[in-house]
Amino acid sequence: MKLNDRQARILDWVRREEHVQVEALAAAFHLTPQTIRRDLTPLCEAGLLRRRYGGVSLPSSSVNLSFSSRQVINAPAKRAIAKALADRLPDDASVHLGIGTTMEFVARALMGRPCKVLTNNLKVASVLCDSDNTEVIVSGGHLRHNDDDVVGAATTAFFADFCADYGIIGCGSLDPNRGAMDFDLREADVSRAIIANARRRVLIADHSKWERQALARVVDFDQIDLFITDQLSNDVRHRLPSTLELIETEAQLTA
Repeated sequence: MKLNDRQARILDWVRREEHVQVEALAAAFHLTPQTIRRDLTPLCEAGLLRRRYGGVSLPSSSVNLSFSSRQVINAPAKRAIAKALADRLPDDASVHLGIGTTMEFVARALMGRPCKVLTNNLKVASVLCDSDNTEVIVSGGHLRHNDDDVVGAATTAFFADFCADYGIIGCGSLDPNRGAMDFDLREADVSRAIIANARRRVLIADHSKWERQALARVVDFDQIDLFITDQLSNDVRHRLPSTLELIETEAQLTA
């Protein structure tokens, strides 16, 4: 779904406060509660928010959102992360690109670049179909219709057959003590295969992933070479390994 400006501001507000009353939203936007409820209905139907106690709150943090819902969350941050990553990749590099909505932004940032992309992400493959300079190799595996990717034993075996210059993964959630985590064990298996078969290991994730609580462990931060995100709290930044190279895109904009 495409958010209008007011819906985007409502979503940001609820993400900051975790729960907001309809009356508070109506007062803040100088609208009637009925108008606010009309804005909230598609957000709740998409799984971005849930109605609760006369207002709206965030959905359960232990269950992943739908692919279409994840596509619209923090899109500007994901675009900036993708650009920062693309700027770091040299021409003619070989790249493993994994699962997740941010990878589609990465594919768009790589359009026209001479490189070799190996992926199980069908969105990535579709975007790069129009990039004549980019060689794309797509894995086999079990198709997940709602996520536009493939997973399973054939997928992990595919990545094990190559050693790419860069292995790039996203994740479902982040934990300062446990590293990158995901909601599906099959996704975690694929991400581990990507990391295990790359010369330089890269994690990309926006700040919202710290608010989620996935179940499957993927990789600890000390097994990552480069972490690209939009912003970090000081507490988290100080708890990351000193050997981890860090890029914060919002810090670059304000520098």
